[in-house]
Amino acid sequence: MAKKVITKTEATEEKKEAVVENKTETKVSAKKKIISSGILYVESTFNNTKVSLTDDKGNVLMWSSSGSLGFRGAKKGTPFAAAKIGETLGQKAFDMGLKEINVVVKGVGSGRESAIRGFITKGFTINSIKDTIPVPHNGPKPKKPRRV
Repeated sequence: MAKKVITKTEATEEKKEAVVENKTETKVSAKKKIISSGILYVESTFNNTKVSLTDDKGNVLMWSSSGSLGFRGAKKGTPFAAAKIGETLGQKAFDMGLKEINVVVKGVGSGRESAIRGFITKGFTINSIKDTIPVPHNGPKPKKPRRV
């Protein structure tokens, strides 16, 4: 078997250089969405607090939870963790140009109020706060007692 000799042509080297130049010159910048009003959903349970920010139509723009910020175990349900969530989302929303929000709160955890307080430290106007805690209505009929 004979060895194959591969020779490079100048044309292929020029193409490679052109491709490399195009990759460095072309930078795709993400378009930032600019909104003026939105809805802040706060779901606070005994074990965790989740906060999401949507536009007026209900499309989620950003979200955060105490677990995503690095809190673990019982610390996730604390008011301090909820305040940190509110502050981080507030900073991101401020960069987007948000000015006024409506707040929808769900759940009975201790982070309900502190998540809102952490969010408004960045200078937002709150139009309304709506509490949507699910209320039980005695549920379905219980099973009949077992006859032995």
